[in-house]
Order: sequence, then C-alpha cells, then structure tokens
Amino acid sequence: MQIGSVIAVFFVLWWISFVAVLPIGNKSFHEAGEQVVAGSDPGAPVAPRIGRKILMATGLAIVLTGLLMWGLTNETLQYYWNR
Repeated sequence: MQIGSVIAVFFVLWWISFVAVLPIGNKSFHEAGEQVVAGSDPGAPVAPRIGRKILMATGLAIVLTGLLMWGLTNETLQYYWNR
C-alpha cells in the first residue's frame, strides 16, 4: 500500500475514533449539579477535555491502522481470503 493510501486510511480512522471517544467521561451541567451559565445549553459538558480525547483518538487510530496494515500484508490471511 502506498504512503498516501495509508495516510488517507489513518485520517478516516482518526475521525471515526474521535467521534467515538467524544462522549466518554462527559458530564453535563445538570448531571454535575452546577448552575447553567446563561446562554449555554444545559446538556453541554462541564469539562470536555478535548486534548485528552484527541490523544485517545490518535492512539486508537494508530492501533486500527496497524491492524489493517498487518491484515493486508499477512500471507496466511491472504491465503484464506483468496481461497
């Protein structure tokens, strides 16, 4: 697989991973028992921790891309796939 294809696959897997980890650990103002700031949504997270979620999505995308690359280059899997 060419490097451009690997980067494209990583990019797609990163976005899917990022959307998947966004709701992890979020508490809304209502759930946390805090006062809602005027003009904000009561369901908005108190502390979204976006940096941590970006790192989680990156790690997950690296693992998934590695597994995909391993599966595409593994001769045993190719043998059973092409059978």
